[in-house]
Amino acid sequence: MSSPHIAFIGSGNMARAIMGGLINNGFDASNISATGRSQAKLDQLKTELGIQVTTDNNAVIAQADVVILAIKPQQMQAVCLEIQAAVEQKKPLIISIAAGITIPMIQNWLSPTLSIVRCMPNTPSLVQCGASGLFANAACNTEQKKLAESLLQATGIVTWVDKEHLMDAVTAVSGSGPAYFFLVMEAMQEAGVKLGLSPETAKQLTLQTALGAAKMAQASDVETTELRKRVTSPGGTTAAALGVFEQQGLKASFELALKAADNRSKSLAKEME
Repeated sequence: MSSPHIAFIGSGNMARAIMGGLINNGFDASNISATGRSQAKLDQLKTELGIQVTTDNNAVIAQADVVILAIKPQQMQAVCLEIQAAVEQKKPLIISIAAGITIPMIQNWLSPTLSIVRCMPNTPSLVQCGASGLFANAACNTEQKKLAESLLQATGIVTWVDKEHLMDAVTAVSGSGPAYFFLVMEAMQEAGVKLGLSPETAKQLTLQTALGAAKMAQASDVETTELRKRVTSPGGTTAAALGVFEQQGLKASFELALKAADNRSKSLAKEME
């Protein structure tokens, strides 16, 4: 992999996941810089990954081909205004992984002419099993899109959307999605214990079943609906369980839940305008 210089503004868990994924995929660690508030934590990151670190946001931009904004949404405006002059002079590709922050907002705080990619990764990026949704503004050329895609592929799969408002749906499905599955795992483990299994046995069976189901769905050439049917013998145990889910309106609950997440993502942007 060729190594443009990548500057991370922020060095939290998601930034660390992307950095680690890049380095594991052969990216030159010396071409990665990261900023943060704590020098001690930055020094630890430097020791672990071999990257350059500093508490000075403007210093890393001077050498950056790509700037990844990996800070909390509430901090975005202040940080953008702080680095505005440096970014306008260097004109790097900007990649934002901040939830709810739209490209027009970033353009307003930085510059209206910048090439910007908005990204919604998720926490399984920490183990290189992430799912990231991307949207690029009109200023991005083909090579910049390919570069953004290759960087995020270091942590998992990447998919593009053609309208920015769909990033709210990406947030609802994959950005928040790991929590939905964790809740299901939690419920299955608790139910297993109530049925007499030890907590450890219930945990092992639940987690391996979740992993196996996901791997089967990925490897299969048929839809998940068909996979479900193949596991469900008429009058069997699976059919009995699925009947309860249907009676309780599971699909409708998921639809309402994802709609709530989508709406909240939209409202977050309005709150920070």
